[in-house]
Amino acid sequence: MQHLTSGWESKPFGRSFLIHADCLEWLGRIPENSIHAILTDPPYGVREYESCELAKRSAGRGGVWRIPPSFDGNARAPLPRFTALDERDRERMALFFREWARLCCHALRPGAHVFVASNAYIVPLLLKSLIEGGLEFRGQLIRLVRTLRGGDRPKNAEQEFPLVSSMPRGCYEPWVLFRKPLPDGMKVSDALREFQTGGLRRLPDGNPFEDIIPSERTPRAERDIADHPSLKPQSLMRLLAYVALPLGDGVIVDPFAGSGSTIAAAEAVGLSAIGIERHRPYYEMALKAIPRLAALRSPTDEIVGREEKSDLFKRRAALNGAVVATG
Repeated sequence: MQHLTSGWESKPFGRSFLIHADCLEWLGRIPENSIHAILTDPPYGVREYESCELAKRSAGRGGVWRIPPSFDGNARAPLPRFTALDERDRERMALFFREWARLCCHALRPGAHVFVASNAYIVPLLLKSLIEGGLEFRGQLIRLVRTLRGGDRPKNAEQEFPLVSSMPRGCYEPWVLFRKPLPDGMKVSDALREFQTGGLRRLPDGNPFEDIIPSERTPRAERDIADHPSLKPQSLMRLLAYVALPLGDGVIVDPFAGSGSTIAAAEAVGLSAIGIERHRPYYEMALKAIPRLAALRSPTDEIVGREEKSDLFKRRAALNGAVVATG
């Protein structure tokens, strides 16, 4: 993958890389038709990860980030307040994702799939923007998980309206699935032969990947490794990484790498990935988190056959200075 990493500050992890760069610049500069899949959780609004908003979150003042109340002795993690986005914010978001989709179409091989985490409030705008940017809509994946988003009483009127919720309690997380269009007249079988793309990988037992995914909230052991507000569980990310490459070969890219969970997941299931992260603190967090996350055991390991490669993963983890979980 030297042609995808040269000229950028980067760090190798097994067969994968983490790059410190802006993803729009990186996507636009790499050769056309270079990558086989994208798996990512973007910063919606392109605002919640600006330094001023992160400072407000750290100080407990909120801003775009809603600081939920504690209950039953448990503190809920801050969540982006998407309802706080005004019309200007939403137009800015739409412009960003149209341009992002256009650059993804440049970098992806024909037939390559794009998995994007979203939420019920943002999905309509995201779908419209990515389609206008040139990607082909292929459906939604529903991650069944109690996110604890929503269900709150009206802000500053909780006592006045104790039996009212401003929104339903979230029990699922939508992921949108896109694909770079195939050339006219090309079938999926043709794309598989020429580009190693076009479809999704079946599970090792021969069954197809399904669009309803029972999931867990991110375990405490993973949050202790990577204190990122949008950290997805390895059980989910390893499954998605596995199915993203139909022939089990190629390069998965996470343009918004955050703490590196996608790269860790790819490494854990024996695949190659590149993560792009422009925020220096998260880049440095990911440098430490990736080998440790990859070394953890996960419920998905039995589904995607990780146990068959356990010695390989232990060697990779040891090379990266990780402490391997053994049970």
